[in-house]
Amino acid sequence: MTNPPESSESSSNSDKEAVKQTLIDMWDAIEKEDIDRYASFIHPDFTQFGETDPILSVGKEAEVKGIGSWIEASSNIHTEMIDPIVTINGDVAWIVYYWKDQGTTNGADFSSRGKSTRIFVKENDRWLCIHGHYTLLP
Repeated sequence: MTNPPESSESSSNSDKEAVKQTLIDMWDAIEKEDIDRYASFIHPDFTQFGETDPILSVGKEAEVKGIGSWIEASSNIHTEMIDPIVTINGDVAWIVYYWKDQGTTNGADFSSRGKSTRIFVKENDRWLCIHGHYTLLP
């Protein structure tokens, strides 16, 4: 006996959860200082407008290098997602959410909060982050 086909609504909900989980897994890789695992979630064509960056960062290599440097200088990094909303359109998804994070960088404690949009593309049944835009909140 075969299972009935998954409805588009449950498939959509499944994909929405997968996008959200991908971002959680990205943060988990950072917390565990696993830059190779983090890199596995980043699309080769990744771009980002960082929290304080004056220009667009382009490419997976730039992202992985930047996060790797941050991980080396930091400890006890933890990020939480607040009020995420995921939208799926074919093989493209975006998630909007608020975040708060904390940790230590170069011996100094930090904490921040902000709002973000991340865009993901589905390739080979995996959601990869292709763009991030982050804005600090006061």
